Amino acid sequence: MADDLLWPRYADPGDLSAIEAVPLEARGLPESTYALLVRAAERWPERTALTVLSDAARWDQPRSRTFAELLAQVHRYANLLHRLGIRRGDAVALMAPNCEELIAATLAAQVAGIAAPLNGALSVPRLGELLRRSGARILITAGPELSPDAWTKAREVGQEVDAVLLLRPTGTIERGPLSPVEDVAIGYLADLAEAEDADAFAGCAPAREDLAAFIHTGGTTGTPKLAAHTHANQVANAWMMAASTLFDAEQVVFAALPLFHVNALMVTLLTPLFHGQRTVWAAPLGYRDPALYPAFWKIVQRYRIAMMSAVPTVYAALAQYPVDADISSLRHAVVGASPLPAATRAAFRERTGLDLVEGYGLTEATCASARSFPHAPRPGAVGQRMPYQRVRVLRPDTREQCQIGERGVLAIAGPTVFAGYVTDRTDDARVLDAADAVVDGWLDTGDLAHLDADGFIHLAGRAKDLIIRGGHNIDPSAIEEALLAHPAVTAAGAVGRPDPHSGEVPVAYVAVDHAAEVDEKELVVWAAEYVPEPAAAPKSVTILEVLPLTEVGKPDKLPLRADATRRALAEALCSLGNGFTIDAVIEGGTVAAHITAPPGIDRQAMELILNRYSVPWRFTR
Repeated sequence: MADDLLWPRYADPGDLSAIEAVPLEARGLPESTYALLVRAAERWPERTALTVLSDAARWDQPRSRTFAELLAQVHRYANLLHRLGIRRGDAVALMAPNCEELIAATLAAQVAGIAAPLNGALSVPRLGELLRRSGARILITAGPELSPDAWTKAREVGQEVDAVLLLRPTGTIERGPLSPVEDVAIGYLADLAEAEDADAFAGCAPAREDLAAFIHTGGTTGTPKLAAHTHANQVANAWMMAASTLFDAEQVVFAALPLFHVNALMVTLLTPLFHGQRTVWAAPLGYRDPALYPAFWKIVQRYRIAMMSAVPTVYAALAQYPVDADISSLRHAVVGASPLPAATRAAFRERTGLDLVEGYGLTEATCASARSFPHAPRPGAVGQRMPYQRVRVLRPDTREQCQIGERGVLAIAGPTVFAGYVTDRTDDARVLDAADAVVDGWLDTGDLAHLDADGFIHLAGRAKDLIIRGGHNIDPSAIEEALLAHPAVTAAGAVGRPDPHSGEVPVAYVAVDHAAEVDEKELVVWAAEYVPEPAAAPKSVTILEVLPLTEVGKPDKLPLRADATRRALAEALCSLGNGFTIDAVIEGGTVAAHITAPPGIDRQAMELILNRYSVPWRFTR
């Protein structure tokens, strides 16, 4: 493999045309994620691949594996899966907090079959539905020592699979008492795989067009969506990221997002394999662990972290902690998944001296589709498209291509566009359908955007209804269905309310039976009990006479978003006194705020408050 073809210059926006002058097929990319791992182990067998922290309090007592050791572990796990009957078209579900064994198990699932990671915070019915849709025959999950909650849920959904394989906390060999699941084999993954061949995979190695993973992603309906990635999708997208100046062999990468999240899988697991980079994995709770933040700058110093990827809420939290260590190694802090408030960018820069590097992507385009350039900032843009991916902005009504600067719906084409959603399965295959998402090779992202003259993408809100809380996609229909189950509720609509910490938090609006005696507090309690996951429980429920409808009688959520925005800003500004008038107006499919302030208001204090929110605003006085 010629490195001069594999690694073109990709440091500036102007490098894109030269990169694409060479066809992607000529660059000699590995055949699969398995081939990518084998390549890393052959080139850098003794180099440290993983450093995994057992818990945030003991961040200086990690467990490490070289690339050779990681490949051997993946071989043993993959050979066990193969012996248990997993073949190329079979799915392996994985549900556990991050730990050393889960990293190897995820790679092994893609070697032997198809990896289907699950968010263990979902409700049992939702998890069961995802298992059935994927057709997973084996569930790899946390044992009771690693996550009692995940183990409890695994026992409830275990009847959907043939075997349940358990994971231990990083660096331990403990075994807890296991309650049996009827007609399902149960055992610890590492114990069962110990005698398997560590030198090679016994089955047929995956090819480029084989399916590598089913990644569940939010949607605008209540049915979970499983996006199917091929090995070619994942290898191509990992290479696009590895080719950028954000990654190189000398940089240590920090990983703290859960492995069911496509960012963790692609950015911090697969991409570092290209350069043989070391990845430091946080303790099981990752960025959700409050104990991580007080120790974070010391972790950067201890492991010489150079690159990290997180959502805006993480950087907002880190900016609150004084830098108490040498963080000169930290070069790139990448942010994405939800809008970046100006106040978060400014606070992180003031604390660390680093500018956050924005990116853009979505699961249906594998992971990353646009990147920024730290030395060439483009205010307001999330980045330039990545090599070999094409982008267009289309008019929503006609699907015609928009002019430069004209707002429409962003569409993406190229080698990272997914194979489709898993909509059904037959006895020997999955049914994949991308008809509603991909037209003539172009993926409709559902995001409103415009392109500038240099091809940089400027987002302008979402055409789809997903609520993004701290980078986590929340399906509003799950909230609506829970509220509609209340006997007094006749209509429900859930939207995102702007939030300075999470970007958005879910709130709901309902209409109720006029004869019913129910108040908003009761409905908040009801929703908290019946919404499938805690993060999706609405922070407030507002009772309206009727919910807004479009001219054709369909639910119209834009007025609800506008009301939620008005309420959020009014509540935030009340600390400065009374007399504010806030109009939340709908402009081009998005919500903006027009602010009228009382005489004598401290303009700087008002701006500091408003800049904490990712809401366009205008001062009208």
